Amino acid sequence: MLEEFIVQAKTNTYVSGGDKFPTPTRPGVHDLAYQDGDWRYLDSYFGGTDFIGQEVVWHRGVPLWAMSYYGRIIRPETMDAGVAGRVIQRSLSALYGEGRFLGGFTHQVEDMIYVDTNEGEFRSFTGVERIYREGIEAYRLDYHGGIIKP
Repeated sequence: MLEEFIVQAKTNTYVSGGDKFPTPTRPGVHDLAYQDGDWRYLDSYFGGTDFIGQEVVWHRGVPLWAMSYYGRIIRPETMDAGVAGRVIQRSLSALYGEGRFLGGFTHQVEDMIYVDTNEGEFRSFTGVERIYREGIEAYRLDYHGGIIKP
């Protein structure tokens, strides 16, 4: 159920342009939240072109899973945050449509190639998300996460 909820929450927040909190939880943060019954998800990130964030899942108020990430535009002459965001949203929408968020994935959007590589599974993982334009890495996001135990 946890892995299914993670995919559902990711689909209903960033990828779908989900609602941001009207009042951020911290100064300068962007908060995206999703809830289904006893399950709650919060994605909080700072920045735009270069950004850092964390996703957390709670069940009945207990944190069970989290993921941290740092993304950035490596070649600003080839793309801006809007272009990168469009490629990421379209690519992740296709990935989540397969009912997963890990396992490696490649997707073409216009003249750009989105590539996600990772090791592990939802309980413990590391990965890198990249966008290539004209064969050159223009964007990169590093992430890691897994189960939280008391």
